[in-house]
Amino acid sequence: MLNEVTNHRKLLVASGFAWLFDAMDVGMLSFIIAALAKEWHLTESQVGWIGSISSLGMAVGAIVFGALADRFNRKSILIISLLIFSIFNGISALTTTYAAFALIRFIVGCGLGGELPVASTLISENAPAKTRGRAVVLLESFWAGGWLISALISYFVIPELGWRIAVFITSLTAVYALVLRFSIREEDHQIRSSKPKISFSKRLQSIWNQNYSRATLMLWIVWFMVVFSYYGMFLWLPSVMVMKGYSIVHSFGYVLIMTIAQLPGYFTAAWLIEKWGRKLTLMVFLTGTAVSAIAFGYATGLAMLMTAGILLSFFNLGAWGALYAYSPEQYPEEIRGTGSGMAAGIGRIGGIVGPLLVGYLTEHGIALSAVFVIFFISIMIAVITIGVLGKETMEN
Repeated sequence: MLNEVTNHRKLLVASGFAWLFDAMDVGMLSFIIAALAKEWHLTESQVGWIGSISSLGMAVGAIVFGALADRFNRKSILIISLLIFSIFNGISALTTTYAAFALIRFIVGCGLGGELPVASTLISENAPAKTRGRAVVLLESFWAGGWLISALISYFVIPELGWRIAVFITSLTAVYALVLRFSIREEDHQIRSSKPKISFSKRLQSIWNQNYSRATLMLWIVWFMVVFSYYGMFLWLPSVMVMKGYSIVHSFGYVLIMTIAQLPGYFTAAWLIEKWGRKLTLMVFLTGTAVSAIAFGYATGLAMLMTAGILLSFFNLGAWGALYAYSPEQYPEEIRGTGSGMAAGIGRIGGIVGPLLVGYLTEHGIALSAVFVIFFISIMIAVITIGVLGKETMEN
């Protein structure tokens, strides 16, 4: 029993650091976008496309690697996705044109999108049933650590040494693939290896059969709305602060403070998820996100902006933790990776639309307050969908 608990913790930490490195990339991108807009004289629409092309890659990666994780060894797929993201991230630091940077960001997104659902599925399957939800949320908490590190690097490195050095630092995470290779025990459940493999087409049919179609519809809507609002808001956060009249250095510093609030958000969700259950916790944190989004959009003074931004980080990232715990448990083991990966992939379509929408609307003179009303509505649609279609979770 003691060895089993130790192995679970070891798996959580090993997967968590992979998650942290991915968060460093996404977090860094939000700061890099602000720097690139100034250096390459990009329009708001071009800036929006950088975030959207990354989300397109994440959609492809989530679907492809999620399906491969059901077909092959989950650990191997996790390592491959991490290597793709890390190596091509380093290559992106060498680009000198907008088109080349956007193309490589697509490939980086493929690796990033594949790692996230595979890691959460791996943790969900190997954690003890009574603490499974908490374990997945704790895995998500590493995301906050990655965002915090990216904010620190951006604040201290980008203004002095430039964005290329910051990107190169994140690419060094490729070395961590070696750590994963030897630190994660050869998986998964012995039951998995003894069951016949199901083809992708049959797995796709299974998630839409009468047993799981309701859960699949619910997850696809929720993931789309949550990812749409998250990438629309957070990838633009430093740029929004600049739009509100603050210098790029001050904006980076303010976003750094907001980012710190992600950690207590995760830990609070991790505690509540075993007390309230996945569904209620997710709905409460999403509702808090929606209210905070409205407050941020209409905030004027620095105190109001910081308060709303801190609450936005707290509730939104706690909601992400609950969503990653909630999603895999909607399906049985043999289609879990496919079901979670497809939902995440559909969500990434929202991640394509969100940054583009912000760029388009702001370029055409639409007030930021109106943009954040759109995010409020999208998040509340997710809350209502969970309330109407969502069940607690499967006991498996």
